[in-house]
Amino acid sequence: MSKYVPIIGMEIHAELKTKSKMFCTCPNGYELKDKPNINICPICLGHPGTLPTINRQALEWTIFVGLALESTVAKLTKFDRKNYFYPDLPKGYQVSQYDQPLTHNGKLKINNKIIDIIRIHLEEDTGKLMHTKDGVTVDLSRAGTPLMELVTAPTIDSAQEAKEFCQTYQQILRYLEVSDADMEKGQMRCEANISMQTTGKFVVEGGEVKPLLDYQLNPKVEIKNINSFKAVEKAIDFEIKRQTKAIEAGEKLIQETRGWDEVKQKTFTQRVKETAADYRYFPEPDLPPLEISAELIKSLEATLPELPQAKIDRFISQYQLSPSDAKIIVMSKDLAAYTEEVISELIGWLVSLPETEGTEEEIWTKDGKKLAKLISNWLINRLFKHLNEKKVQIAECKITPENFAEFITLIYGNKINNTTAQQVMEEMFNSGQDPSEIVAEKNLGQMEDDGQLDAIINKVITDNPKAIDEFKAGKENAFKFLIGQAMAAAKGKANPQIVTKILKKKLS
Repeated sequence: MSKYVPIIGMEIHAELKTKSKMFCTCPNGYELKDKPNINICPICLGHPGTLPTINRQALEWTIFVGLALESTVAKLTKFDRKNYFYPDLPKGYQVSQYDQPLTHNGKLKINNKIIDIIRIHLEEDTGKLMHTKDGVTVDLSRAGTPLMELVTAPTIDSAQEAKEFCQTYQQILRYLEVSDADMEKGQMRCEANISMQTTGKFVVEGGEVKPLLDYQLNPKVEIKNINSFKAVEKAIDFEIKRQTKAIEAGEKLIQETRGWDEVKQKTFTQRVKETAADYRYFPEPDLPPLEISAELIKSLEATLPELPQAKIDRFISQYQLSPSDAKIIVMSKDLAAYTEEVISELIGWLVSLPETEGTEEEIWTKDGKKLAKLISNWLINRLFKHLNEKKVQIAECKITPENFAEFITLIYGNKINNTTAQQVMEEMFNSGQDPSEIVAEKNLGQMEDDGQLDAIINKVITDNPKAIDEFKAGKENAFKFLIGQAMAAAKGKANPQIVTKILKKKLS
């Protein structure tokens, strides 16, 4: 067992994609990245005499996320002023929540481990500093955007677990359709709190790290400026090593905020870490406390969609997808829906084939696992390639679920082989044409005539006496060479299994 263990907690901010800002009617600055200082008003800028009003949609969406993460919704909540001075904060304070957040005591399972969520609260976003060669400018388009903050308990054990937590949370936000949570665009920002403690000298209770006996806790460090999931993992790993090395060398650690330098792949000191007292929180005088009704909670609960983990579990049990394939497919809500449509259409295609016997249920019971693997392989390994190369989302793909199902049917029924199937998919992706039409027009159907194949294989045997001798001498590669020659002579339209069968019979 290691002498020191990392204690990790995450703070994750996510911009909500409401139509208007948190406390005014300005259009949300959510997507305004190249148009500085537009959609702003005296309320955004904190002009004297202005009064905020609460965005009901942002409030309900925050409760919605809390319910998805099994949190307790507060019956009474309020907003507070968080006071600090920074160039991107025009008011000199941020309207946030302190001691009465909208939701608390939630949880999220990561690899069969429950990560406790202390709170999810609502606040307004700040502006953005723009660093250029001529100096620093301030863009306030983002100021006032509804910002939801999730705070975990310090129960995350590793950088890998922290990264997976952030990825899963992003996925849930997208499933709930409350935020695009794009880290590159700043719509989701992850901050990690890390300390290294001596094994067996502390406990974690009520979301706090508490020392045992006379043990002195080491201070925690908060890491900011993390703009990707990979950076979350690397920054935490670096900080674990830095703090451990410092403790072992007898150096004094301080509670501080550090930034992540992506170029140097290391953290750096930004400022001494503030405490709650430094922010001088007090209730926001211009906004009344809010009572959250049981009726509102019940109505929001009724609209919760099937969440990613539940969908993964169902795809494994219902469709016989492998856990790894199900996890990849369910990463995107649109891809998961597309896959379900493909499976539904595929059953219809298979039932209509004269060579297929049984009901829909009997067909899936017999060959479901094989069909599921066929679908996931062509989705993940082939269709993804085209989507990524062309930078196209699955919702914009020209291949309809019905055509994809027909395509799988052609492969499953040995109407086209793997090589031909790749040609057909590329044409489908580019044109949106039916796969059967492409096969007919380009004469890509698989050669099924044993007499024709027989003649091709006889010629291959005659033309390659050296390979025949090598095969008979026990060289397996020689047999693969002969199969390749036969497939080339058949212009890729032969069934490799039939070619193998005929060739083995002739050489035995």
